Amino acid sequence: MANFLYVFRGDGMARLSPQEMQKQMDRWRTWIEQLTKSGNFKAGEPLERTGKVVRGSKKLVTDGPYAESKDLVGGYLLVSAANLDEAVELSRGCPVFETDGSVEVRPIAQM
Repeated sequence: MANFLYVFRGDGMARLSPQEMQKQMDRWRTWIEQLTKSGNFKAGEPLERTGKVVRGSKKLVTDGPYAESKDLVGGYLLVSAANLDEAVELSRGCPVFETDGSVEVRPIAQM
């Protein structure tokens, strides 16, 4: 089995009411529990909306990360799958799509 990183993008959850937010979090919990039971889930967490960006040869530090809300990285999962096609198929169950978000599926290179 190979390892893959899911990078979740979008800011749709910020527009939800507290009740909708709870329902969405329940969907996430259910999806991750399914990935765990199938042996595909390895790790993952949501990310805070704040942070710093260190850039360039001068290592300039700025507040961030700032991107268009549709591009905001909200969290990640590390999963295992037989190949990229299976990893993509597993990502289709992600609740991020319900709030117009996206999942970037990236193979992790073996070093």
